[in-house]
Order: sequence, then structure tokens, then C-alpha cells
Amino acid sequence: MEKKKKGHFMGMVPLIIFLILYMATGLISGSFENMPLMVGILIASAIALLMNNKDKPSTFEERVMMFCKGGGDSGLMLMVVIFILAGAFYGVANGMKAVDSITNLGLSVLPSNLILPGLFIIGCILSFAMGTSMGTVAALAPIAIDIAEKTGSNVALVCGIVVGGAMFGDNLSFISDTTIAATRSQGVSMKDKFRANILMVLPAVVINLILLALQPIDATALSTATHEYNLVNIIPYLLVIILSLVGVQVLLVMVAGVLSGMVIGLIHGDFNIIEFMKIAHDGMKGMEDMAIIAILVGGLVALMNYLGGIDWLLELLTKNTKSARGGELSIAALVSLMDIATTNNTISIIAAGPLAKDISEEFDISPARTASLLDIFSSAFNGLLPYAGQLLVIGGMAGVSPVSVMPYNWYSILMIVISLISIAIGFPKGKLSDHKKSIASQAVVAEGEA
Repeated sequence: MEKKKKGHFMGMVPLIIFLILYMATGLISGSFENMPLMVGILIASAIALLMNNKDKPSTFEERVMMFCKGGGDSGLMLMVVIFILAGAFYGVANGMKAVDSITNLGLSVLPSNLILPGLFIIGCILSFAMGTSMGTVAALAPIAIDIAEKTGSNVALVCGIVVGGAMFGDNLSFISDTTIAATRSQGVSMKDKFRANILMVLPAVVINLILLALQPIDATALSTATHEYNLVNIIPYLLVIILSLVGVQVLLVMVAGVLSGMVIGLIHGDFNIIEFMKIAHDGMKGMEDMAIIAILVGGLVALMNYLGGIDWLLELLTKNTKSARGGELSIAALVSLMDIATTNNTISIIAAGPLAKDISEEFDISPARTASLLDIFSSAFNGLLPYAGQLLVIGGMAGVSPVSVMPYNWYSILMIVISLISIAIGFPKGKLSDHKKSIASQAVVAEGEA
């Protein structure tokens, strides 16, 4: 085995300063949204640019080029383009009322006596289709609050159900920014990541549904409600899911989703061609911050690598690790701590991704499993933080404390528990060496067919 580089703690200083600034601003001001991530990362990047590695001295101009090279990495640029197209798809799908159709379809087919597990299922389906937990919370929260009022249910409970369903899609959706970040950082297809990921979280889904079904509820007031929907409107979501599952390249999937939504929206008169372009553009703008932050984080990580911070952190995380199980726990701990500090699961994955890849290569962990661990733990913790966006939004809409919602997000808690059990028992199995052999054999078959 290649000898590990010990690195330098000073290489971690830019990231530590960013985390201190972020946490201090949130605690002092009373809201973690008051410290823009982009500003914080720019400050950290500026500090990194001013630092030098005494073992490998460089000029300021050379460090600027390192930063630009890290931010302009080809995999990172592809991630940015996918982010932008995912934003366009979400905007168009929302504009042609696909979100309303999915929500109302679920409410109309579910038996009223299973309304709580049904609410969770709707949240799962909606978030899986939309690819955004915040969008799911915003769409389902009014419905959940109305259900609580009409049935006498605990408002914090139904809010927790909505957030849990939202995190399901954040973790698994093919157009979720966390899925995009996790798969691109590990160089694995969305289909392979989905197969590994679903095996790890399916028990959590089943247990959560059983627990919700056991909750007493008076659903008589909901049995007479009517919900209008149009099955044609859900075609863009079905198209994205099916094409992703069969392995179509993700850019083509996104374009197909946008175009199908455009055609249906034009036919139904939801918008004209000019309005379509504006809606798509507005959706893209919603992802601009995330795209720019991803580029800045890429540059910052490149500088931290030069300064020895990455090697130092890797050595710290793995110095007592002797097996793949220990490596997986290190990956889970790394991305969880990043999410707790930043309250942003996508940024946590982007920042932790390069480190996780190094750990997976050292301990022979498959990229699909590594990507799944990054996505699962960052999404689960993001759904449990009372100062993260999901709980803040739904707490504000329902008029309850985010802290009171946190213990009722059973699904996120179960995700963590089941995933830790998965790491302990080593299921589903997956090795990096097997992944490389599979890629090599596929290349041989493709060459033979050509």
C-alpha cells in the first residue's frame, strides 16, 4: 500500500474559518440564513490564496491558477450544467401544474384511514419527482396542516411526516442536486447509485409506514374531499425516472424532461413559448447560487489539497481505520459533520466528495456505495437540524417550533439507524475493484460490438 501523506493542519484553516463564520453568524443573529454560503466560501478562498505551503512554495499567481483549475474541473463543470438543467425542469414542471397533479392524485387514491402513511408516500413521490426537499415541503405543508386541523392530529407529527418524505426524494431522486453531486464526485452512474441506495433505505421506509399506520386518526372529515388531477401532466416526471433507470445520459434525461414539460404546457395553455422561456430561466436562476458555490468549493478544495489540509484530514479520519467498515464510518462521519456545520446537504457532499473518494479507493469501497453514504447521511441530518431550511420553513408555516418537529421526522432518524446497521453488516456489498472490473468488461464488450 502506498505510504500515506501526513499533510498539514494549516491546510484546514480556510475551511475552519468558514465554519466558524457561518456558525457564529447564525448563533449571534438568530438565523443561519444570515450568512450567505457564497460569501463565506469566498472569504475562505481568499484566506487560502494568501497562504503558502512551506514544503512546496508557490507564488500568488500560481495559487490563483490552482484555484481556477480546481473550480474548472471537467466533472465539476458537468455537475454545474446538470444543476442548471434540473432547475429549468423544476420550473417548467411546476409551471405546467405537474406538482399539483401528483399531489392530488396521491390524495385521491389513498384510503382516508391511511392518511398519515399516505401523506408520507405522497411526500416521497413528490420529492422523488421534483428532486427538491424545499419544494416538497412548500407544496405539501399546507395540505399537511389542513389534515392536522381536520383530524385533530399533532401538527408537529404531520410536519415531521412531510419533512421525512421530502428527504426521501432529496436522497434518491435522479434530479436532486444531492444525487447529482454525490454521483459526479464519485464518478458513478445515477442508476448504480440508486440501486445501492434504495437497498439501504427501503427498511427505513417500511418501518416508518408501519409506525404511521399505527397512529390513531379521525379521517372522516377528509373522506368527502375531492382532488383534481391530470395524468398527462405527470408524463415529464415519469419520463425522467424511466430514462434515468434505463441508463440514459443525465444531460439527455434533463433535456427530455424540459421539452416534454414544454410541449404539454403549450398544449394545455399553461404558458406560451415566451412565458415558457421565462419560466425555464427562472428555474435556472434558482440553481445559479448552487452552481457558483460548487465552482468556488472546487477551487477551495484544490487549494486545501495543495496546502496539505486534505492529506491531514484523511490521515486523521483513517489513522485507526483498518477495514472497509471503518472507511465507510469515516465517510459517514465526515459528511454528517459538514452538514451539521453548513446546514446544506449538497454543499456538504461537494466538500466531502473528494475526501470520500480517496477513502473509498484506499479501502476498496465501491463508488455507488460511497455516493449512497454521502447522500444518505447528509440528507438525513439535514432533515433533523432545527436550524436547517426544511424545519424552519415548515415550522413557520405551521406556527410550531422547528425543535418540536425534529423528533417526529422518524424517517430521517431511521435512515441513520438503518444505514449504520448496513455499514456494520456490510450489506449491500460493493467493492471498488469489482466496479473497475465491471467497467473494463463493459468496455471490452462495446469494443467487440464496434
